[in-house]
Amino acid sequence: MLNWRPLFGLALALGAFGSGAVAQDFPSKPITMVMPYAAGGPGDAITRLFAAAMQKTLGEQILVDNTAGASGTIGTAKVARSKPDGYTLLMIHVSHATNLAMFKALAYHPVDDFEPIGQATNGPMLIVARNEFPAKDLNEFVAYVKANATKVSLAHAGVGSASHLCGLMMMSALNVQLNEIPYKGTGPALNDLMGGQVDLLCDQTSGTVPAVKGGKIKAYAAAGKTRLASLPGLPAISEAGVQGFEINISFGLYAPKGTPRPVLDRLTDALQKAVADADVRKRLESMGVSAVSAEQARPDALRAHLRHEIDTLGALLTRAGVQVN
Repeated sequence: MLNWRPLFGLALALGAFGSGAVAQDFPSKPITMVMPYAAGGPGDAITRLFAAAMQKTLGEQILVDNTAGASGTIGTAKVARSKPDGYTLLMIHVSHATNLAMFKALAYHPVDDFEPIGQATNGPMLIVARNEFPAKDLNEFVAYVKANATKVSLAHAGVGSASHLCGLMMMSALNVQLNEIPYKGTGPALNDLMGGQVDLLCDQTSGTVPAVKGGKIKAYAAAGKTRLASLPGLPAISEAGVQGFEINISFGLYAPKGTPRPVLDRLTDALQKAVADADVRKRLESMGVSAVSAEQARPDALRAHLRHEIDTLGALLTRAGVQVN
């Protein structure tokens, strides 16, 4: 009778050797990091910062691909269909969770079709307006919006985007319905806000804080219970008595399902070095964003975070009756 144990042991040894070889050989060519929103927005800036930092560790160029449209689903589906070899990655925020609630039929599943690599950033949101918006401070802002809701326009970066979620929370907390103006990304929305074509935007500090400090727009409040370290003189919206309004946006890095574990480990290692990099942290702080801890920059932490957002923010969209198809 044939003894399978030696053969089984040989197979395990060859498997371990093969895994080591994969890790040792990766990467051997440029990597593409897909950002499924338009260039010029906060996600684009964060993605480019991490691409530059991670390529120092990996030794190969990381190219950023802005494949925008359909609430981030076009770029995300592109990554899901990619070869699972570590050379096509996805950097995405909350839309990875909320699109599951918005679309009846997605071309991918955010949990089942991706391998989490780790979280990258945490960032609060900021309520900003065109410079000519009438309200002088937060209390006047709350009063003006409540009294003139039908006249006030609220820009956002597309249905299900971080700015759309923030806008929904703000309208719910203030009990108003503003005129929503959707854009294909935060960049175009912010440009029109700076140009005075729209009144308000509630979006990530990574894009809005530099514009506020540059005098291109004005800020009314941080969207939460606490003030921002980057704008300490700006009140939190809770200081105006507005409750139940707090949102934090985290970017995470994913690979297609089936990417070899040794490759994922190499990518996680590069991500952890990036979040610990002093220059990266300084750049993020200038945007009003913070790099996550080493523990958060791990696959299990990102997996748990994604499931939490699917449960909580997906429910928000369902209550608001937001659905694309």
